[in-house]
Amino acid sequence: MPADAAADAAAPGPEGPPTARKVSRVILLDPADRILLLHGFEPADPADDWWFTPGGGLEGGESREQAALRELAEETGITDVELGPVLWRRHCSFPFDGRRWEQDEWYFLARTDQTATEMSGLTELERRSVTGARWWTSEELLAAHETVYPTRLAELLRTLLDDGPPGTPVVLAPEIV
Repeated sequence: MPADAAADAAAPGPEGPPTARKVSRVILLDPADRILLLHGFEPADPADDWWFTPGGGLEGGESREQAALRELAEETGITDVELGPVLWRRHCSFPFDGRRWEQDEWYFLARTDQTATEMSGLTELERRSVTGARWWTSEELLAAHETVYPTRLAELLRTLLDDGPPGTPVVLAPEIV
């Protein structure tokens, strides 16, 4: 079943959960194979923090690819990218800023030579909950004690660097926080 049809099939009845928000995320690698992650926190509790990949929800009639590039530019200022294939897909559900978010996320591989970040395109909510960005090596990510989403990102990145992109997107286990 195509992703759009699956989302439509999962549309809620009067008692059901909301339809998952369509999200594009970017696994952005630099020439040294470092991954760019953003550092965020719960606006009501800055001690509740984590690292995550750039990305966000589709707007209007844009495609997943268009959303990935737009979100990357807005959140990092990086526009000189080569967008590659979808690596992974997952459903996640988590509380954030006083509500529960249900998301259908697609993770795109992208490469860039542009490593300087500039975050002037953040939304109001992002300005209240994102503190910065950092390039991580695979080894640093594997050794990290911080919370990182998706939770298996260190392992997934190592596999990507060792084996290359999968032939078809890998469906990750749902993450419910």
